[in-house]
Formats: sequence, C-alpha cells, structure tokens
Amino acid sequence: MKVIFFSSLCLISCASVSTQNALDYKTAANLAEVQSFDVYQDGETLHALVSGLKNKDDKTQTLSYLNSTDNGKQWSNSVEIPNNFPPSLAARGNDVQLAANGENLVALWQTQGELPNYGALVSVYSHDGGKTWHTGKNPAVDNSGDQSHADVIADKQGHFHVVWLADPEENGYQSLRYARSDDNGETWQPSQKLDDSSCSCCSNTLAISPNNQLHVLYRDMNPRDMTLLSSNDFGVNWQHKETVGEFNWHFDGCPHVGGAISFDENNDFYASVWTGEPSKSGLYTVNSISKTPVKIGKNATHSDMAILENRVILVWDEMSKDGTGIFVAESSDKGASWSTPRRISTTGTSSTHPRIVAGDNNAVVLWTEKQPKQSTQWTMTWLEF
Repeated sequence: MKVIFFSSLCLISCASVSTQNALDYKTAANLAEVQSFDVYQDGETLHALVSGLKNKDDKTQTLSYLNSTDNGKQWSNSVEIPNNFPPSLAARGNDVQLAANGENLVALWQTQGELPNYGALVSVYSHDGGKTWHTGKNPAVDNSGDQSHADVIADKQGHFHVVWLADPEENGYQSLRYARSDDNGETWQPSQKLDDSSCSCCSNTLAISPNNQLHVLYRDMNPRDMTLLSSNDFGVNWQHKETVGEFNWHFDGCPHVGGAISFDENNDFYASVWTGEPSKSGLYTVNSISKTPVKIGKNATHSDMAILENRVILVWDEMSKDGTGIFVAESSDKGASWSTPRRISTTGTSSTHPRIVAGDNNAVVLWTEKQPKQSTQWTMTWLEF
C-alpha cells in the first residue's frame, strides 16, 4: 500500500455498502480476465494499472492504465501500454506497480525471463498523465537476473522511489534493493542493497510519513518477521528501525504474504502483519505506540489499511465456509481493539488481495474476485459515510 491521508469519516458501522458490477470494470480496462492491478491516489485522482487477458483464448497479457476523479465511481477510457517488452509475470502478490506525481507517472512489473518464474523488472513512464507511455531504464541498471515483488512511490519533492527483491547473494538469500529516480522515471540512481537476506517471495511496501520520511516494510529472513527500514534524506541513507511484530517465526519456505503500513499526523505507524508461527498463526495489527500485536484472525492473510483521522480502517481476505472473502474492521482507540469484522465481498466467491483508498466522504475497497465458472475480475465496494 502507498500511504494516503484522508479526511474525517464516521464509524464503519454507519456506512452503507455498494458493490460495483465487475463487468463494468472489464469494459473499463478492456480485459476479459484480470490477473493483477495496482491503485495509487495522488490528490483528487485515483490512478490504476490493470493487467490481464483481452481474450481468454489469447494468453498474451495486456496492461492498461485508467484514472478516476470521483473516487472510483467513473473511470477514464483505458490506455493500453505498448507491448514491446518481454511477457509479464504479474500476478496477485507480485503485482504490477504504479505511482503518480501530477502528470508524471511511473509503472513497473516483473517480466518473464529465460527460466520459468524468473525475470527482470521493466519500467515505463508517462509525462502527460498516462496518455502516452515510454520505456524507461530498469531500476536494477541491467536487464539480466531476477527482480521481483517491487513497490514504487512518489514523494512531494518529485522523486520516485522503488524497492524490489533481487538475485540471491553469496549467502544464497534474496536481497532487498532500492533505487530513486530524479527525472520522473526516465532513469534511476545506482541501486542500494538494504538487506542481503530477506524473504524471497513476499511483497514489499513503501510508505511516506507526514514528516517526509521514507519507509519500507518487508519480511526478513531469520526470523521471518516483518521489518521496517526508514530514510530521513529521500533514500540516500537508511536506518534499521525495528521488527514489526516480534513473533520469532523460523521457517524455511515461501509464505507469500507481505504487510501494510500507514502513518497518522503524529508520525506514529500502524501496520498489519501476518505470521505463520504455529502457536501464533494469523493476521495481526501493530503500532509504534504500544508495539503490542493485536490478533485479527487465524485465517486472515493479505491486508491493507488506511488512517482516517482518529481511527484506523483495516481490510483483509480470509478463508471461510462461504469461500475466500474480503472483510473490514475499524479501530477508534489506536488499534487497541477492533470492531466486529464485516464481510463486504459476495459469498461463494474467491476474493483476494484487497486495497483501500478514500475520498472526502467515502472509502473504496478494491480486489480481484472470481465467481464460479467465470473469469477473475476487478471488483470495488464503497463504504459510504
């Protein structure tokens, strides 16, 4: 999640929920099946990058850009990003990525290399609000090797920042890498190694706090707990902050679950993290005030969150007898306790990897959903206040 600051909203219990017909978004993105997406809020505009198949019989992946100025109720005509690069590996959990600063946009994703599920990043940029797109440089400098699970964000000074997981180091582990662009995504500064032993399959999350600090939340190697790194100088130098949720989870495998983080006006963070530690397995929230993990659910996994003045809104996917669904809860006491979880996706579907953004008087939750005998689609629900 890219951190977004919102206006005051009432409690979730007073919200009405309306789910947009997924077919409307198939038309908007010109895709018969959606495989991955990212959404980014810049001022009053929501920007979206969606990847998938135009035709289920044609397995060539297409990437489309579109935007909305009314918090997702209406979307612009989609613009197809030219397909002059290797096939994409984009999938939920290793999604296409997008960031925006005014008319300048940067998108990137992992491509298919010579080996299955192995390939380099591709970066593209637009200087005219997404009307036209151009191929940029790979943030990893060369186009060889393996770079996956990227995230990108723009700061108020006009820099674009990206993190990703890179080829295994001499110790055999993936490393967490970072690079910055000072020319709106055309080129990138030399990359930095932030950690030479990070988990190799979990998504990374960039965030910018109100005091303009840059942060990255990622899953460490040993133990497999989440770690927060921060920079006070726009990515030039990084400091180890802390483990976010000390579960002491030792695991030799791929959990495929990252985390989410947001900051309030006092620069306190609120994070959602998942652990597979057998005695503690499940999704938790952690904040920098108490640092005490609060369990959300054993079967809850992928999550996202938003700060809405004095309350925190959390969304996640969770397996249940009615299929994998999207749930929402809120806290008005800085994450010490949470409201009763409420399902906002259709029962009997497989709904995963939610995202949340908000406007002046509502919040929109976005995810991918597969109904029985139908293709996966992009679905949205509004929480009206």
